Amino acid sequence: MKNKIDFRDGTMTVCLQGEIDHHSAKKTRELIDSLIQQQKPSALQLDFSGVSFMDSSGIGLIMGRYRMMALYGGTVRVVHIPEALSKIMYLSGLGALHILETKGEAYETAE
Repeated sequence: MKNKIDFRDGTMTVCLQGEIDHHSAKKTRELIDSLIQQQKPSALQLDFSGVSFMDSSGIGLIMGRYRMMALYGGTVRVVHIPEALSKIMYLSGLGALHILETKGEAYETAE
């Protein structure tokens, strides 16, 4: 998995590519964690536009980065989620964190 990473105005954007499974998630997690510790961005944006497949390791990848950014007082946004993955993310509970954005709008939790 070749991920593109950009730092701009305190935001670290990671454009994820390909499939996210146990093997690729570990490498991606280690890379992102290392960069967060070095750069201390105020926001992390995970761009899923290039992701073709994701298993539960992808949910773990998002949740772990959410916790890590919270330790640094930062925020996380998950953007450009393919339709096939958006329902999985929402049903996993990520929607309740208000970090998912599809078609330009964040999911709202049902009350």
